[in-house]
Parts: sequence; structure tokens; C-alpha cells
Amino acid sequence: MCASYSARSVRGRGAAGLAALALTSGLVATGVLAAAGPAAAEGRPQSQGGATATMGGLKTYGAAVLHDEGGDHQISAGLFEMAVDGGGMLQTYCVDIHNPTQKDAKYYETPWNGTSLGANRNAGKIRWILKHSYPQVNDLAALARKAGVKNLTEQDAAAGTQVAIWRYSDGAHVDAADARAEKLADYLHRSARDLAEPKASLSLDPPAVSGRPGHRLGPVTVHTDASSVTVASPADTGGVRIVGKDGKPVTSAKNGSRLYFDVPRTAADPDGNSTAPGDAAGSADLTVQASTTVPVGRAFTSDSRSQTQILAGSSESTVSATAVATWADKGAIPALSAQKDCDKGALDIKVVNKGDKAYTFELMGAAHSVPAAATRTIAIPLQEDQAYDFTITGPDGLGQRFAGVLDCKTQGVAVGTKTQTLGEPVPAPAKAGEVPDGTNLAETGGTDTTPLIAAIGLSLLVLGATALSIVRKKKTTQG
Repeated sequence: MCASYSARSVRGRGAAGLAALALTSGLVATGVLAAAGPAAAEGRPQSQGGATATMGGLKTYGAAVLHDEGGDHQISAGLFEMAVDGGGMLQTYCVDIHNPTQKDAKYYETPWNGTSLGANRNAGKIRWILKHSYPQVNDLAALARKAGVKNLTEQDAAAGTQVAIWRYSDGAHVDAADARAEKLADYLHRSARDLAEPKASLSLDPPAVSGRPGHRLGPVTVHTDASSVTVASPADTGGVRIVGKDGKPVTSAKNGSRLYFDVPRTAADPDGNSTAPGDAAGSADLTVQASTTVPVGRAFTSDSRSQTQILAGSSESTVSATAVATWADKGAIPALSAQKDCDKGALDIKVVNKGDKAYTFELMGAAHSVPAAATRTIAIPLQEDQAYDFTITGPDGLGQRFAGVLDCKTQGVAVGTKTQTLGEPVPAPAKAGEVPDGTNLAETGGTDTTPLIAAIGLSLLVLGATALSIVRKKKTTQG
């Protein structure tokens, strides 16, 4: 197993930029609520770290029957496959029976609290099912004996496992069409016990740090189940190095290693020009990559509103995480990060101000101020399925874009349980944010109200577009 770290080229600020910003203290954020699309996906909130993968589709499946107020509906139930960016394959089940799965949708490893699992008291039982069934248990004869049947095919095992998961993830009244798969589903549903949420395959904590040049900024702690990692810094870093707590450049690290950005007192801007004292402001990224297996039970979400997945199996896969450092000689020096919080139905923006002046701004019509050497978390309330896209720009002129969609409830909870009968699980390719037309709304469940909901949602986004605009609050500096 290996990993690499790289510090991205420094982005500096010259005297002209400082003069233009001399009358402001704090940040400016501009943007509106927007439908999730390619641009939103590219500017998604800072990753929590882990694997990024592309949906391939439903690969091993059987049939199930969903019972709801509209009658009985036969649907496909089974195991998906996703290709990991950089190498590797994931096998997943879905945890949102009524929501469509979009082929080629991009998925990101996500903490449970950023999904419907965060508020689901049975989430731990879903993980137990994953660890005690197919494909984690690939001895189908042994699994059949536990289920009380003579034999199971891979299709039976996948369908029965998915049905058991749906009963806990969606509270769905659903049965496997095959009697053997149904027996397996009953066994798993009956036997499930609570297990703890698995940790991320790779993460950096915190994802953002700040401070003054001439010091080591951090620490940023590595959390991973990879056995070892390596560090490689490109030449064009403006003199910024990634070092350990002893100040020596890091060439290898592991779980628990504490890394620092060593920022020289006078750094170089991207053009190679030195910045004078008082002008030393900039930013650099630390990107972490490793090769490891992703823990069973990790959630995967998509900004295109493709249904949430939960990991059932992983090959050796490429995983990554990023931390950013910002620095300045004086004034407010913010470190910004964001995390979805489904318990509150909000996006939490964390601001750590390491500067000597308050970080003052307006957010959704309310004034906020983060004092010097203080930390504040600002919750931006969002509606279910609400997309967001805005950029926060600090005093140094560097911006952090936050974009995505809040997907905290299963579709059945959000819009009811009327379900459209499905055909073969071959959905039409869709662009991010689009819902495929036609009868095949999803590989493992879909609702015929989805297009209407999308239209209503987009209308609401337009009406509320300015609600999330964040404007600069100007403040005259003294001296």
C-alpha cells in the first residue's frame, strides 16, 4: 500500500491586491441556490476524504416485490458495481428504494451523518447485514444453511440481502420474489444487530488550517487503514514544504501521523516573484492518496441526486483526501471547511480565524463575526434535495467554493411511497442533476412523481435564489 502527498503551487497576493482590499475586513461570499449539475459537482464541498467512484450499474440481482398503497410492484434488487477513480472496484447496495440510480453518476465516500443513515436508528443493523451476507460471505452453501434453504445462487443472495437492507433503510414492505432469497432476507432482517459506523478509508483532520508565514501551519492528522503512505512535494511550491512535527521534510507517514505546512517568511507567488514583508499571503493544498480497501458500511452519495449507496465490498482501491492551508501577515486569517449535517438539515461551515482582526460577514441576512483567534460553526439551513452553490472569498482574495445538494431522507419518506413498475434494470445515461425519462426510473426502485418533484424543486430554487446570497460587509480599517 502506498500514498503520496503534494503541496499545490502557492497562490500569492501582491501589493495591488492588498491596496484594493485595504478597506475590507472579513469575507465576501457570492452565489445562489442552483440545480446540481456538472459545475456544482466540480465545486462540491470539501471532501471528507476517501474513495470517489463512477456508477456502473446493477450487476448481480434478482426480483423483489414492493407493496405500497398503489399495489404490488415487481422491481430489481441486487448488487451494484462502481469503478474507483485511480483504480479499484466497489460493490454496493442502495439505501433509497424509491429514488432513481443514474448510470455514470459520480459518487463520493460520505459519513453517515451526511446521508439518510445519520438519522436512521437502524443504520448499524444495515452494516451487520452487509458483514454477514453476500458478497462478504461468499460461501453460499454456508449462507444457505443459516437461511434454512438448500442452496442459494449469487442472484438469490444479492436479492435477499438488498431486500433485508431496504426493510431497515426505508422501512419498506418488500419481499424477494424467489422463495430462497426471501428466506435469506428474513434471516438477515431477524438476526441483525447494531454495529458502529466504520471510519473513513482516508481522511485529513482538520481539512483546513491557517496562520502566519514563517511558521509551521497545522497539524493535519492522517487517518487511514492503509499500512503506509509516502510523501512527494512538487518543485513549484513557492518554498512551502510538508514536514513532520520535528520540522524535517516527510518522506513516509502512516495512520496518526501529524503533518505541517512549513511556510517560509517570504514565499514566492505563482510567477516566482518574492513577496515583501506585509504582502506574504497565499494558499497551498496538501493532497493525500493511498491504496487500500474501503471499509464495509461506508456510505456513498452523489451530487446528481442518484440514490445513496452503502458499501458491500471493495477491491484494493485508490483513495484520497485534501487539506488546504492559508496564510497572511496580518488581518483576519480564516480556515474554511464545510460538512453536511442531516440531523440539522443544514450545511455547517466552520470558520477558524487565526488572525489579529475579527472575520466579519453577513450570511442569509444575519451578521456574523468570528473574533481573532476564535472558531465558529455557521449552520446554513437547507430544504431536502436543495442544491447550493456559492463561493466564500477571504481578505487575501482567495476563494473556497461550496456546492452540492442536501440529500438526507429516503425518497419514500420525502414524497410518499407510490412506485412505478420497473422493467429491465438498464437506465438511460443521464447528465448530473437529470432524471432519466421513460419507465426505467431506477435499477432498484423509482417513483413516477420524480419528474414532478424535480420541476417543483427547480422552481423553488429559482424563487429562493437570492436567499443564499452572501454579500461583503465593508469595514473601514484604522491606521
